[in-house]
Amino acid sequence: MLFADVVHSMEIAASLGAERLREIMTELLDCSTAVVQRYGGTVDKFTGDGIMALFGAPTALEDHAFRACLAAMHIQSEAERLAADVQRRDGIRLQLRVGLNSGQVIAGEIGSAAARYTAVGEQVGMAQRMESVAPPGGVMLSESTARLVDMAVVLGDPEMVQIKGSDVPVAARRLLAIGENQPRRRGESALIGRTWELNTIAGILDEAIGGAGCVVNIRGPAGIGKSRLVREAVAIAAGRGVPVFNTYCESHTHDIPFHVLARLLRAAMEINNLDPGVARARVRDRFPDADPGDLLLLEDLLAIRDAAVAVPDIAADARRRRLTALVNVASLEQRDPAVYVIEDVHWIDEVSESMLAQFLSVIPQTPALVLTTYRPEYRGELAQVSDAQTMALRPLNEAQASALATELLGDDPSISRVAERVAERAAGNPFFAEEMVRDLAERGVLQGDSGAYLLSGDVEDASVPATLQATIGARVDRLEPAAKRTLNAAAVIGLRFDSELLGGLVDDAEVTPLIEAQLVDPVRFTPIAEYAFRHPMIRTVAYESQLKSDRAQLHRRLAAAIESGAAAEENAALIAEHLEAAGDLHEALPGTCAPAPGRPSATSPPRSRVGAGRSRSPTDSHTTIRIEYRCASNPAACCAPARFG
Repeated sequence: MLFADVVHSMEIAASLGAERLREIMTELLDCSTAVVQRYGGTVDKFTGDGIMALFGAPTALEDHAFRACLAAMHIQSEAERLAADVQRRDGIRLQLRVGLNSGQVIAGEIGSAAARYTAVGEQVGMAQRMESVAPPGGVMLSESTARLVDMAVVLGDPEMVQIKGSDVPVAARRLLAIGENQPRRRGESALIGRTWELNTIAGILDEAIGGAGCVVNIRGPAGIGKSRLVREAVAIAAGRGVPVFNTYCESHTHDIPFHVLARLLRAAMEINNLDPGVARARVRDRFPDADPGDLLLLEDLLAIRDAAVAVPDIAADARRRRLTALVNVASLEQRDPAVYVIEDVHWIDEVSESMLAQFLSVIPQTPALVLTTYRPEYRGELAQVSDAQTMALRPLNEAQASALATELLGDDPSISRVAERVAERAAGNPFFAEEMVRDLAERGVLQGDSGAYLLSGDVEDASVPATLQATIGARVDRLEPAAKRTLNAAAVIGLRFDSELLGGLVDDAEVTPLIEAQLVDPVRFTPIAEYAFRHPMIRTVAYESQLKSDRAQLHRRLAAAIESGAAAEENAALIAEHLEAAGDLHEALPGTCAPAPGRPSATSPPRSRVGAGRSRSPTDSHTTIRIEYRCASNPAACCAPARFG
């Protein structure tokens, strides 16, 4: 959540009068709203002298916290521009405070008449408290938000601030700037597995150095190790004296034409951070025989054009054709080997994608290796380049996953069970394992340094890290409503579920979209189709992000469906477990009023049934109250505890 508020608004109102104040606040609201929407957020409400905005609701965003930081800094820039005009016209100093917080909220349409989307909960108040302690013209982040973005932005030192409603000071950090480079990883463990892939890339690099260039696509789900493999390949290239030029795509820039292409060309021509005049001279040296008009088009693309020189007035298609021809001719004349890296192509803008596909068509005739990375859902032009080699990264096997867990945690006897749990729950995904270990360390469950931890808390209290909540939640939110309902029901059933039980919970079950989205996999086709969640974390996120009332109803219906089957007596314990999860304790445990020792409480998901999803609550017959339980631990939607023990 983001709160922005005008400093000393009452004094400004008294000095300017209502009409002039209305003009200023209208312009401030308009530009702030445009900024929030630009970064994928939603303006929740106008507070009279500020705004409240949500990022990650109603649709989950993988980089929600980073987008909120971008929006906060941009809003401050717009406020400074407006403040200069207000100072000149009215002699009044206009400043904003901005606060950000991440946490658990209920978000949805609330109201019996004109319902509107909003968020409620304790964490909304925390975002407002962060705004209240921010310095004029500054942005203050809560500790939860700072943890999500600390590798992508520049933060001030931790501060202990006193806020309303708290008896003790709370931690906060000031946002100073946005990082200019690709967000860094917090720490990098040794590369485990991927021997075949790395050797293959090294062999292809040798061929490229010899003049037979190649495009290598590295495909795999989030966290599987695509970027890690690329970094190892880049190190090999550097060791052989081959220069590497890289760029990356970002989800919030996918609608900015030429964004990725321009960054890659600027890197390849080594003009980043150069004065425009110097950069133009370097570009002209690279293209000595080029048409002057084509050079003007290229300089305009690279944002180094001399403003006093007009760009040729030609159609967009003609501009692209001329730029493509210019770059391809230069590539074919290139004699020195080079490596080009384009990461996260699934977020590429359409224009860059189209032009890069044409650039890559000549790579086999050049001494160049191009490495691209993307997720399985990407089906665009760069995944279909002729003669490209594609590597689909698989999860680490059991031995490799165990080795990674030991690498991250250490070998102290006290953490042996933790290592087993991490390896099991990460299911071969290196990033998931790294984030779980980091989360355990931040919660104080682990003490010590990376690779040499000691157990100091209860591992059963660990939750799904916010970073993983966001990554998986964003995938879930791309599903159509019927597919989401199917995923919710499947999560209540278990890690494995069959079509018969699923059909008893949802009338319009749609499993095919879940398979296509690589959220579940078919594991048996006859006599009854059976499916399994591709990763335990997917089920956990889907289960925990449902409203408790909706989830209880599904558990109740599932218990009834199992009880009506032929093996009701055999499944008595399972039926009781679902009734207990639904809150029907007397039916689940006749003659008792509490769960048996060692059993989860009625408000906790059954340990064998922990899963994942997101849904709406039923609509009351007298008043419309539609609410979603958002679970993404972001400035708009929250991270609810999700047991993985």
